[in-house]
Amino acid sequence: QVQLAESGGGLVQPGGSLTLSCAASGFTFSNYAMRWYRQAPGKERELAAHISRFGGTTNYADSVKVRCTISRDNTKNTVNLQMNSLETEDKAVYYCVAARIRRSIWYDDYWGQGTQVTVSS
Repeated sequence: QVQLAESGGGLVQPGGSLTLSCAASGFTFSNYAMRWYRQAPGKERELAAHISRFGGTTNYADSVKVRCTISRDNTKNTVNLQMNSLETEDKAVYYCVAARIRRSIWYDDYWGQGTQVTVSS
């Protein structure tokens, strides 16, 4: 049974930091790129960060670039998103996603249930 279990969300003050973690099970973790999406209230879901199968390539949305770092540990089947200098606009539900590319198209195959991040003073 595939499972992506996010943790680490919560309430943080503006300017603070937070690290989200995702524990994967039920599939071959290293066969998948991993992503963090986020969805803020009233906004479309946004691909925040992407990391390749072995961590050699990372990509970030402009909205989080510089402030966030995605990393993975294929020995532990985990992926993290470290977020610094958090802003109120970062308030969202953050989703961990396992993705694969097939015939040049990325597919988001597996989704976690999400973890809430709230940035407020």
